[in-house]
Amino acid sequence: MDKANWKGQWGLPLFLWFCIASQLVFARGIQKNNSQELRSSHPLKLDVQHGHVIMDNGLVRVTFSNPDGMITEIKCKGINNVLDYHQIESRRGYWDIVWKRPGQDKSFFLTIPGTSFKVIAQHENQIEVSFKMTYDPYLDQSGTSLPLNIDKRFVMLRGESGFYSYAIFERLPGWPAVDISETRIAFKLDQGRFNYMAIADDKQRFMPTNIDRQKGQRLAYDEAVLLTNPTNPALRGEVDDKYEYSKDNKDNHVHGWVSSDSHVGFWVIIPSYEFKTGGPIKQELTSHVGPTSLATFYSRHYAGDTLKGLQFEDGEPWKKVFGPIFTYLNSNSDNVEPFSLWEDAKQQSIKETQKWPYDFPMSEDFPQADQRATVRGRLLINDRYLQEGRFPAKSAYVGLAPPGPLGSWHLDAKGYQFWTQTDDNGYFTITSVRPGKYNLYAWVPGILGDYKSEIDISLTPGEFNLGHLIFTPPRNGPTIWEIGIPDRTAAEFFVPSGAPGLENSLYINHPQKYRQYGLWERYTDLYPNHDLVYKVGVSNYRKDWFYAHVNRRTVDGQRIPTTWQISFDLRNIVPTGTYTLRLALASATLADVQVRVNNKNRRSPDFSTGLIGRDNAIARHGIHGLYQPFSFNIPGHKLVRGSNAIFLTQSRGGYPFNGVMYDYLRLEGPDV
Repeated sequence: MDKANWKGQWGLPLFLWFCIASQLVFARGIQKNNSQELRSSHPLKLDVQHGHVIMDNGLVRVTFSNPDGMITEIKCKGINNVLDYHQIESRRGYWDIVWKRPGQDKSFFLTIPGTSFKVIAQHENQIEVSFKMTYDPYLDQSGTSLPLNIDKRFVMLRGESGFYSYAIFERLPGWPAVDISETRIAFKLDQGRFNYMAIADDKQRFMPTNIDRQKGQRLAYDEAVLLTNPTNPALRGEVDDKYEYSKDNKDNHVHGWVSSDSHVGFWVIIPSYEFKTGGPIKQELTSHVGPTSLATFYSRHYAGDTLKGLQFEDGEPWKKVFGPIFTYLNSNSDNVEPFSLWEDAKQQSIKETQKWPYDFPMSEDFPQADQRATVRGRLLINDRYLQEGRFPAKSAYVGLAPPGPLGSWHLDAKGYQFWTQTDDNGYFTITSVRPGKYNLYAWVPGILGDYKSEIDISLTPGEFNLGHLIFTPPRNGPTIWEIGIPDRTAAEFFVPSGAPGLENSLYINHPQKYRQYGLWERYTDLYPNHDLVYKVGVSNYRKDWFYAHVNRRTVDGQRIPTTWQISFDLRNIVPTGTYTLRLALASATLADVQVRVNNKNRRSPDFSTGLIGRDNAIARHGIHGLYQPFSFNIPGHKLVRGSNAIFLTQSRGGYPFNGVMYDYLRLEGPDV
């Protein structure tokens, strides 16, 4: 049911309810805060039993299995357990990990079990407890144990309506190799209560149930289900897929669920992404049908096997702290509109972000504010074909990440990353940086390429000014033509409407309409008999360049490769000069882009990317996956005065999701 069309009990459209709720949120928020301040006088209680551990601050009571450290019960706001008590105790709220040893074909999914319990802190303002899983190489003769120590920590503070979670992952020297493909915290909520999901101002709605999915029709990609007989008839004919609710790290601060009957909200708040994978634009899952809420710290979603982030060799030591994240619960019995609880959760998210780095974690592996560094500087661009002289890098993403090759930050998972954006004059300040060795990386929306500092930067607590940094983008000559905007997504290209009967009503006329299921099929609808032809100077990439270069579906159901044509005129040619074709890809899945110049039927391509990509962004409704730039030199004698054409063939057929998304294309002339 689309939030914009939902009507309340008096028939008012939801946008009017939003206006009313917005006016009341502040006043009700004050009432709520005052109530919490009064109730914060409740003393913290810790009850350690033989099989369970209970933390209680008068606002929220959390029960863990002992010594496993699974979250078995969360009691608050008059609800005995917001978690799905129909699940076994180990599958209600838990840390999990997916891993395998080298040479194994199958990965293991493990809800991480603690083997020992310890009270880390217990006083009037804080309880912190530890459930630790310890690896013993001497007991692992069969090679079937996970070679990690994992210390799961849970913290409860006085007066806070929720609790914090973090974990210290550690490998010691000499331990065997292992490949980790995912680790996260998962919460499975009471299916009978939580029915309204919110992950953004414009992405929230009443959701189908797990049973609705089970009764539905599975579609071409396993996670996608057509709802054929849902409990809520208004959802009949819609598609549900958890990947429709993915978000970039930089935008993924708060998400969760509301019980519209009990007027209780359950929220996962992620105050920082310094400990997450791949920087600001790595996509991760959030909340989805279950009802389920996730805090994903590392995964290969929208990256595939190209992301080797947590592969460890024999003997390789490592330590990293994931989190803390905050599990927040709120309520508002006076307002039947779920949006008000979302507004309160957003405000709480802002508060948590402002408190980062937290001052309460008791692990020495989590440095507090006075143990961290601040880095300042200014980024300038040097591209004489865009502007004479150096000019500020506006709104550039600037980050510190472990040393590595150009652009390596988007594949990093073992270390920490710290990102910000420059102001209009190119100045930046990166705060709360852990001590260590880094490179400074950057990329600028609207400018092709990556920046990396020439030297490693070693940081200790304190302030560091890097001065003026010069980014010289990749370029061999003047721009002859360009298609798109170099912003690492395909969002500016033509994204079709969803196929009738296969839509999620939330994304109809939505800025993220690319989240609709099955858009790859619309290429065949638009180009049933011939492929896309783009005429430079005539065509408009917002209307005439399809967002994904995919295969065409034939009448007998086959998937055949497609060839796109870029037509352009040249008045003058430098036969002895070198022209440069730049292709920046926003996504690739089992694709091979072959380039031919002025000869579509040439047997061998002039250039080829080779087989690339496993990010599945096309199937999983993303507008980008892993960014990949390519550059090809075109000898001047291959071009002619007058009409020219470049043919782009995605040569891998046979599968609907093979293809690429282009970020940006540019033809450069010889240097003058």
